[in-house]
Amino acid sequence: MTARSTPIIAPSILSADFARLGEEARAVEAAGADWLHIDVMDGHFVPNITIGPDVVKALRPHVKIPMDVHLMISPADPYIEAFRAAGADMISVHPEAGPHLNRTLGQIRKLGAKAGVVFNPSTDPSVIQWMMDDVDLILVMSINPGFGGQSFMRSQLAKIAALRAMIDAHGRDIPLEVDGGVTPETAKLCVAAGATALVAGTAVFRGGPDAYAGNIAALRGV
Repeated sequence: MTARSTPIIAPSILSADFARLGEEARAVEAAGADWLHIDVMDGHFVPNITIGPDVVKALRPHVKIPMDVHLMISPADPYIEAFRAAGADMISVHPEAGPHLNRTLGQIRKLGAKAGVVFNPSTDPSVIQWMMDDVDLILVMSINPGFGGQSFMRSQLAKIAALRAMIDAHGRDIPLEVDGGVTPETAKLCVAAGATALVAGTAVFRGGPDAYAGNIAALRGV
């Protein structure tokens, strides 16, 4: 495992004040966030609707940290170029969102972004077994995607460990990210299983801007 002294923290704007998104993004960056996680939902692939490329474009000038865009949409391919043009640095898709995952990842990389694969709780790690060279980021959902504020599914710790072993065997430094029910307590379990990046919404944004730095530090375990 490629060592990191502390995990990457990627606050999810799903839990931010949507009336003040630019200000909220600046606040979490100032508080020490490493990435800004943006959940895109279409009301079809998941039972919720959030934002599109225009919001990503509006947020881009507010932060210098990478924008980590998670596409919970189907089909994903027609929208990848728009999200990259809007400023996405990383674009992650679900294998179930289209018929040709390898082609989708290639499209993302051709546009100059990092290509991620997202695992729903029921998705098997073997999906990427034969295409590890094409994956730049792996995201494990430790809840069923669609809504924030859900409880962490401990069943996914074994999947994190399995993916950690695949990454180590492959020899590339691929971030292993976890999203869903991440708190200071569950963060420790994720890191122990092999995660190197943590998405957190409620655990970062609770308490308002004055609390963000302390919330992020608690997730890092420092």
